[in-house]
Amino acid sequence: MRWTPGGRSADLEDRRGQGGGGFGGIGFGGGGMRLGIGGFLVLLVLSFIFKTDLFSLLGGGSPAVGPASQSAPVPTSAEEERMIQFVSFVLDDAQNVWTQEFAEDGERYPRAKLVLFNDSVRSGCGGASAAMGPFYCPADNRVYIDLAFYNDLRSRFGAPGDFAQAYVIAHEIGHHIQNVMGIDDQVRAKQQSDPRIANELSVMMELQADCLAGVWGHSTNQRQILEQGDVEEALNAAAAIGDDRIQRQAGAGVNPETWTHGSSEQRVFWFRRGLESGNPDVCNTFESGV
Repeated sequence: MRWTPGGRSADLEDRRGQGGGGFGGIGFGGGGMRLGIGGFLVLLVLSFIFKTDLFSLLGGGSPAVGPASQSAPVPTSAEEERMIQFVSFVLDDAQNVWTQEFAEDGERYPRAKLVLFNDSVRSGCGGASAAMGPFYCPADNRVYIDLAFYNDLRSRFGAPGDFAQAYVIAHEIGHHIQNVMGIDDQVRAKQQSDPRIANELSVMMELQADCLAGVWGHSTNQRQILEQGDVEEALNAAAAIGDDRIQRQAGAGVNPETWTHGSSEQRVFWFRRGLESGNPDVCNTFESGV
């Protein structure tokens, strides 16, 4: 991916070195966070181990977070600073694309913030551990990410490459778009009124975020930012975190009824759909089916 280091984004908040406080109120109620890739993996594996549906714990509740413990900022190596500047580039580029998309419809795009943290963090949706992976919190319009996740993306999920890393950020910004457009509120209301279709709606949400990430990817290709192999990196990342693949890796049978993010095939299909069209109108997973 072609990019030039150029400092940190004005929309980036560096909270590394700050304690995360308690862990409360994480779910779809009370402005609940969109569960990140890593968090889904953790809950899925633990559900199999303890034979308990831990995803049911993600419902409702208001944030109940204790005060954060303060500490000195974490020293940043040259390699980490380069990664921070890459995250800043992707964040700004994606949001600039969506600013233009909204402007073409005569609307203003409210920019999201991206919070860097390590170990744990407080968000408007409650406290979160780095083990949950990147996530978006609609209550405070922020994406949260521990940079160590990118090591897991490469080593645990077999998805290396800078465009694979960019895909993760673009996916979370996709959740911000859903929040801005009111889709997030509508879905959570339907999940609460009919819990039987909660997982199905969650899958549609995640696949739509994949498609919206692809819309941004289309723009980068049009501007010749992509290099050979970049698209394959992102498609590999989308496939690596499909529910069916993760269930197989956990040593269990594939059970579509428990999916919350979609299969590898579905995730690749919807990311590619946005990537090839560049049109957010094709991302309506709720009408197109999954």
